[in-house]
Amino acid sequence: TANPYLVLSEAPPSVRLRGAPQELPAHPKPPPYAFCVLAAEGFASGRHYWEVEVGDGESWVLGAARESVRRKEKVDFAPEEGIWAVGLNWKGKNWDQYQAFTSPETPLSLCERPRKIGVYLDYEGGWVAFYNADSMAPIFTFTAAFSERIFP
Repeated sequence: TANPYLVLSEAPPSVRLRGAPQELPAHPKPPPYAFCVLAAEGFASGRHYWEVEVGDGESWVLGAARESVRRKEKVDFAPEEGIWAVGLNWKGKNWDQYQAFTSPETPLSLCERPRKIGVYLDYEGGWVAFYNADSMAPIFTFTAAFSERIFP
């Protein structure tokens, strides 16, 4: 599912922000309030790894979310809300500041600007870890007790 202000492309897979909402086909689940995209496949067990290319993006947030994450109203990016995420330049503050979306947010000091982020989910182990996928330098690790499907 995706917010109507986001444009999804299949080849290559990508997401970008639009200036105006697009018309979306009828769907049983309402589109998310936040500028978010949930993958079609979620995970209820096992270990999973995926990568997201952020390139030279000035602002981005990525991570994982539980299946029951709120979609109709504003949601804070925080583990208490079922979102485990890191990002750059969020909400127009802390320009060029990487952060983990904890409560409160945790500033991150990275040695280099990542162009691709690796996300590793260990469902039974109870953690989501983020890496610079090119160097495999660790960025941040969240711990959690998962009890429902988790979606990239």
